[in-house]
Amino acid sequence: MSTRNLAEQGGGNLFLIPNATFFVELVIFLVVLGVIWRYVVPPVKRAMGERQEMVRRQIQESQQASERLAEAQARYAEALALARVEAAKIREAARADAQEIKDEMRRQAEQEVARIRERGVEQLATQREQVVRELRGELGRLAVTLAGRIVGDSVADDARRAGTVDRFLDELQGVASPESVTAGGAVSVPGGRRRR
Repeated sequence: MSTRNLAEQGGGNLFLIPNATFFVELVIFLVVLGVIWRYVVPPVKRAMGERQEMVRRQIQESQQASERLAEAQARYAEALALARVEAAKIREAARADAQEIKDEMRRQAEQEVARIRERGVEQLATQREQVVRELRGELGRLAVTLAGRIVGDSVADDARRAGTVDRFLDELQGVASPESVTAGGAVSVPGGRRRR
């Protein structure tokens, strides 16, 4: 079968052989393609370009934000380290100040104790002198009364009485120390007797 027979049998409809409709369809296709290329592609390209630019900007901003975050974290770590060092210095200074205050308070307390002790010694000396004066007066009367009873003499002479009392008190001071005055007020008297 030849091509001619095929054309006769098929009514002349061979799709491989170009005919006028093919060229018309090709022209229409090219026109549609041109219209699409002229009116549809530029806005789509523009929109795609804007999208790509927006994505690129977002990626860039994200990278910048990551860098800023890393810088902020580094600054935070550095500030934290400095704060820890500063806190350690402050803590050491506070300890030193506390020790200094403690030492100063100890010195003041020791001075106060020494002052109170000195005042106590002075008060004890004053009280001892007062007790000695009172004892002189009372012992003088008692000595005169006892001497008068024992000896039978009247020791009314003031000079003799004062000499006897002074001699007795001197002996008493020589034998007794300030500790011989007890809390109850008892006084050691030579001869082993205690007098209240």
